[in-house]
Amino acid sequence: MIEQKVIRAGKTEVVHLGLAPARGGDVVALAALAHGDQSARVFFNAATLPEQLSATPEFGLAQVVSLRGNAGIYADGTVDAGAENVSCGYEDGILTLPLSHPRSDLLAGQDCLLGFVNQALSKKAHKNDDALNPTADPAYVCNWLTHHATYQGVTASFLINRLGPKNSGTNFAQRLAAAAKKQPTGLKRIVVLDLPGPTGRPDQGDERHLIYAPEAPGKNRMKVPANDPWRSTFGDEVLLEFLRLAFFSRAAGVAFLDMSDFLSPSTDGATVYDSARAARPDPLIALVGWRAFAWKVPNHGRASAGDHICRPFDMKAEFLRWVFCPVQARNVPHVWRPHRIIGLSAQAAPKQKLWRFTGLRHPGAATAQLVPKSSLRENADLLALSRDVFDYDPFRVPNPEIEIATGAASDRGDKIVLVTAMKNEGPFLLEWIAYHRAIGVTNFIVFTNDCTDGTDTFLDLLAKRGIVEHYQNPFREMGLKPQHAGFRAAEKLDTVENADWLMTLDVDEFINVHVGDGHLRDLFAAVGQANMISCTWRLFGNGDISGYEDAFLLDQFTRCAAKSASRQHQAWGFKTLYQNNGIFRKLGVHRPKGLQGAAVEHLNWVNGSGVAMPQKEFRSGWRSNTHTIGYDLVSLNHYAVRSTESFLVKRDRGRVNHVDRDQGEAYWFRMNHNTTEDRSIQRMIPALQAEWGELMADSDIAAAHAHSVKCHRARIAELMARPETRAFYDTLNSPRAQTLSRLLPAFGSGVFLAGPHCVPQDIVDRFAKSPMPKDFFFTVDPPVDAQH
Repeated sequence: MIEQKVIRAGKTEVVHLGLAPARGGDVVALAALAHGDQSARVFFNAATLPEQLSATPEFGLAQVVSLRGNAGIYADGTVDAGAENVSCGYEDGILTLPLSHPRSDLLAGQDCLLGFVNQALSKKAHKNDDALNPTADPAYVCNWLTHHATYQGVTASFLINRLGPKNSGTNFAQRLAAAAKKQPTGLKRIVVLDLPGPTGRPDQGDERHLIYAPEAPGKNRMKVPANDPWRSTFGDEVLLEFLRLAFFSRAAGVAFLDMSDFLSPSTDGATVYDSARAARPDPLIALVGWRAFAWKVPNHGRASAGDHICRPFDMKAEFLRWVFCPVQARNVPHVWRPHRIIGLSAQAAPKQKLWRFTGLRHPGAATAQLVPKSSLRENADLLALSRDVFDYDPFRVPNPEIEIATGAASDRGDKIVLVTAMKNEGPFLLEWIAYHRAIGVTNFIVFTNDCTDGTDTFLDLLAKRGIVEHYQNPFREMGLKPQHAGFRAAEKLDTVENADWLMTLDVDEFINVHVGDGHLRDLFAAVGQANMISCTWRLFGNGDISGYEDAFLLDQFTRCAAKSASRQHQAWGFKTLYQNNGIFRKLGVHRPKGLQGAAVEHLNWVNGSGVAMPQKEFRSGWRSNTHTIGYDLVSLNHYAVRSTESFLVKRDRGRVNHVDRDQGEAYWFRMNHNTTEDRSIQRMIPALQAEWGELMADSDIAAAHAHSVKCHRARIAELMARPETRAFYDTLNSPRAQTLSRLLPAFGSGVFLAGPHCVPQDIVDRFAKSPMPKDFFFTVDPPVDAQH
C-alpha cells in the first residue's frame, strides 16, 4: 500500500492511498498485509484458484483460505522481519507486491461511510461523463458525505476509487479535497484508496447500463453490453476482507452504502450507528433499502437526489446494505460482503429508511427506461425528503383526471360498449351481436379489413340501422397490427369516450354471466363496488363436429376445457369489463392499458368470482393463475376453433393480433379442448332467439347474413379442393386428434409448446376408449425456440 499524499481541506483531512497489485495472467495479487513482524496475508482476485499458488523463499506459504460465500481467496505465510515486499509463487512465475501495514489509526473511534466511487459510463455512451454521472463528481460526493454527517453523525469516510487510470494517483483525491474546501463536509477524515486495476466481474458490462437496472422494462430487447471489468459490478470482494483488517478494526461504526444511497434523517435522534451498537448478539443491523425514481428529470437530463419522489406500487424494488460496529464485535470468524456480513447475526434496522436514487445509479436514463412509469406513485416520505432536506422543488406526479362513481357497480351507468376488430366473420356476426344485446350491451364498435365474405357490407347495413358503428381498420396507415390499430382508433371515438363500461372482445367470445338472470346488471349487482371485472376463458372445442352449420354456436358446441385447466398458457387468459373512469388510458387486448400509478388507490379490480385481484396484476396481468382464477360469477366462453370446416377458413383468413403465427395443427391442438361439458350459457338461448328474431325480421339483414353464409360455404369448398388442405382437415378429424383433445389436462406445458407430434402413439391408443386416470401426467422438455 502506497501513501501518496495527505491533503488538508479546511477541518477535513483527505488521505490518499494506493494499491500496487501484481499481475500474471488471470492471477492477480491485489494486496499484501502484514500480521506482526514475520507473517503476512496476500489477497488474490476472484479468478485465482488455490492450486495455482505456491511458496517462494520470500513467502513461506502456510495455507490458502477460500472465504465463505465465494468471496475470494487469500494466502497466509511467513516473511522476513522488516520485509517491504512479498513475493508469492504461482504456476507461471512469481508475483511481487508491496507489503502493507495496518492503518487502523485512520478510522479509530469514527463512525464511517464505506463506499465506491464508480467509473462513469464510457464516452461512447455519453459525451459528457462528469455531467451525466454525478456520483463520480467530487462536488456530488461532498454533498453525499455532508448529508450523512448532518443526519446520521458520520465523522469519517473510506472511499474506494474505481474511476480508472485517468483518475488514480492524486487526481481524484485532489479534486475531492478542493471540493471539500468549498463545501465543508463536517468529517474529520476522508480516506481515498485507489484501485489501479479492474476489480469488476469479468463476465459483465458497465453496471450502470440499463440491463442491470432491476426494474427496467424490455430487457429481453436490450443488447447485452460488452464485458467491462473496469465498470462492472465489484467482483473482487476479497478486498473487503483486506479493508476490514487494514483499516476498520478500531472503527466505532461502518455503514456500507452505494454512492446513490441516502439515509433519511433519524426520527428519534438515534443514528444507524446507535442502532448497530445496541444490536445483540452482534453489533450489526441489516438495512433494507428501497429504490426510488424520479417522475421527470430536468431537460438537461441530469438527475439529482431531489428528483426522486416516486416508488412503484407493485414491485418490492428493495436492496440490502448493512451497518456494523467493529470495536464491539465478538471474536468470531466473519466475512464482509456488499449486501451482508457472513458469520454474524444481523438485526433489522428500526425506524431507518434507506433510499437508492436510481437516476443517479443509472445516469442519463429516462425514468421510463428504469421502471414502467405506470407503476409509479408519489411517496410522501420521498417528497418530504426532497423538499425539507434537499430543499428541492421536484417535478410532481400529475393528478389523473378520474371520474370515480360511488355506489354499486349497477348504479354507474348503463352505456356498455364492446370494441372489436374482425375479418371474414359474417356468418357468426349476428349471433354474437344478438347475444350480447340480450345480456345488456348497448353499443358495438367494429373495425374490419380486407373482408371477402360480405362482413364489411353486412356491418355497413347494421351501422345504418344504428345497431353497430363500423369503421375500416387503419392498420396500414398506422403501421400496427390490425387489432391494435383498431383499438387506437376507437379511443378517439365519442362512443368510447362517453361509455360507462368498456370491453374489448372478439367475435368468438361470449360473456357468460352465472348469477341472476344472466344479465350484466346481475353481474354488476354481484360485484358491489368493483370497477373492473375480469372474465376468464373457458376454451370450447369442436366437440368432434367437422362440418359447418348455420346454427347457433351456443347450441352446437358444449365440449370445453375443465375449469382447472391452466395449460396451455392461454387457457386461463381473460378479457376485462371495466368502468370508463380515467384510471387507464388505453384499450388493451385482455385488459385496459396505460395505468396511471397515481390512480391505483381508486382501482377496484375483481376476478370472475368477485374476489379482489392482487396489485401485482394491475399493470400487466392478462391471465388468471391458481391464486386469481374464478368462475363463480362470470366466465368467457371462447369458441376459438368452431367446426373443423370453419377453422379452415379462420386459418386461411389469418389473425388480427399475432399475424405472423400460423394457425396450424399446433394451434388446433392447444385450443381444441373437449375434456368436459358445459351448457350453462344455453339458459340464455331464449333471450338470444328473441334478439335474433327481431334482427332477422329485417329482410335486408336476413339477406346479408345469408350472403355471408353462402360465401363461407363457398370458401370451405375452395379450400377443401386443395390436396394439402384436405390432408390438414383429415389430420384434425383423425381419431388421434380427437383423442388428444380429451387428454389435454394430463399434458405439461412442454407438450403444448412442442406440439401434438411429441405425444407417443401408445398414450393415445391407451386412452382412446378407456378413461384416463386422474393422476396421469405426461410432458417433454420445451423446444429452445418455443414462445407462448
